[in-house]
Amino acid sequence: MIKRILTLCLCFFTSFLFAQDIYSGLRNKYWGFEENDERAFVYINQYINKAKSEKNYSELFQAYKDAILFSKDFKIKYADSAVSAAKLSGKNDLIGDAYNSKGAIYYFNHRKFQFALNEYLTADEYLKDSKNELSKYQNIYHIGVVKSYLGYYDEALVIFKQCISYFETNAKRVLHVNTIYNNKKGYLNSLHQAIICYQALGKNNEVKRLLKLAEASTPKSKDFNLEYSYFKKSSGVADFTRKDYSQAINDFNASLPGLIKVNDFTWVSYVYFYKGKCFTNQGKLELGVENYKKVDSIFNKHQFILPELRSNYEELINYYKKQNSPENELYYTNQLLKVDSVISSDFKYLSTRIYKDHELLEAKENLEKTNSFGIALLIIFGVIIILLGLLVFYRNRKQKQIQQKYNELLVKIDHDKLPDQVVESLIFDENKNVKLDQNIVEKLLKDITAFEANEGFLERGLSLKKMAEYFKTNTSYLSQVINEYKGSNFSTYINVLRINYATQKIYHDKEWRKYSIEHVASASGFSNRQSFSNIFLEINGIRPVDFIKKRIKELESID
Repeated sequence: MIKRILTLCLCFFTSFLFAQDIYSGLRNKYWGFEENDERAFVYINQYINKAKSEKNYSELFQAYKDAILFSKDFKIKYADSAVSAAKLSGKNDLIGDAYNSKGAIYYFNHRKFQFALNEYLTADEYLKDSKNELSKYQNIYHIGVVKSYLGYYDEALVIFKQCISYFETNAKRVLHVNTIYNNKKGYLNSLHQAIICYQALGKNNEVKRLLKLAEASTPKSKDFNLEYSYFKKSSGVADFTRKDYSQAINDFNASLPGLIKVNDFTWVSYVYFYKGKCFTNQGKLELGVENYKKVDSIFNKHQFILPELRSNYEELINYYKKQNSPENELYYTNQLLKVDSVISSDFKYLSTRIYKDHELLEAKENLEKTNSFGIALLIIFGVIIILLGLLVFYRNRKQKQIQQKYNELLVKIDHDKLPDQVVESLIFDENKNVKLDQNIVEKLLKDITAFEANEGFLERGLSLKKMAEYFKTNTSYLSQVINEYKGSNFSTYINVLRINYATQKIYHDKEWRKYSIEHVASASGFSNRQSFSNIFLEINGIRPVDFIKKRIKELESID
């Protein structure tokens, strides 16, 4: 009897190993094909049929996941099948992996961030307690990408540093060749995303360090052509920052074939935009416009654009304004409004979900786990009621303070009337403590008056040195005149002009009240929304988001 049981066990074990060998054998036959090469389906379909016939749902999930990689036009279809197979397996790790893969398709292939985030958050629920570290870190990586897109670069960097550490360590371990490959991909992609964040934050030394690391770490094989293209793209941006426009164009040209091959239209449009900026800065305006138009063509096709590329349309509008071509100027103005609408919609949805659903997910789960503990639950409810009471109290008090500051700001707006008032010419005053020749001072006062009238303060990245160059003087002379005649240093002077401009625009122009804070900051000359919001609060006593809300409410009550 024992001998018979042992024989059956041996037969079962042999059969199991044989089945696994067949699955592995089928995968080995197509794994060497490039992504989107549909010749792989000769073997993938065999894989799918065998897994179905054996009701081996774990292998069926793997087959559909492979089908996603090699399909050109039906990636979402195979992703849905992978989700179904994973659910039939009853394994949370596979279900989370399936939702993660579906989110990656929405992000990478379609740039539908809202759909992608929904899938990532669903995957997060299944992977929260998973021991599959690779899937968990892949999910964390994707949520970091969304945070980076929203402009939360410091928060995203924390995530990408964790991913770099994890993927780098596991890429060096003795693991299955496919696992090593996935970890190597994860490591390089995390490096790329970290570089994006550092470039956005202006930390050029970190960018330089990671680009060197990327160059040394990227294998010279076709499997990593896309990663090579990403790093060439980032190198081009670094060259652009250093004003080495010729080298930047070379790097951008080197990055394009790999990006175009996989139809990564987001980064393709990004490259075209920066190529356009390079040509424009070299004085080759027609070549610049040619590249800006390529960005518009991609936007028309996919209805997606990175927020950083919004100024692409400002370049085109300004170009055709100078060309006296109102038809083209109107077209690109309308395109800019569409771009603002798309970006604004994405920002509003994503920023709400990523914090309400992702950041609070753990708190929600912990609360649900305590439902069986009546006493603890009563205590929690009591604390919540107290907190809500305090929240309502402080909220009401804050709203009263905001209303008071808003009323004070209305008085200031009515007094200044900046949009309707011609800028007053500055007049030489011998009582001012400026130790310069009168002719020099009068020329600078004239230049400053023209500068304000032409709204030159809206230029992003404006510095005292650059302004002095515009006026054909030196920084010492200009600084003295501004300090005496404007009563502040250069930085404060520019900030006050910008904030007054933004305040008046928000108050008088309904289109400005539709913009996100990021857009208002950019249009007012600020490099980021945080500094704009802080300076707006410092000068006006109220944050721009509260000012916009109050103005909208005020107009609604009038209507």
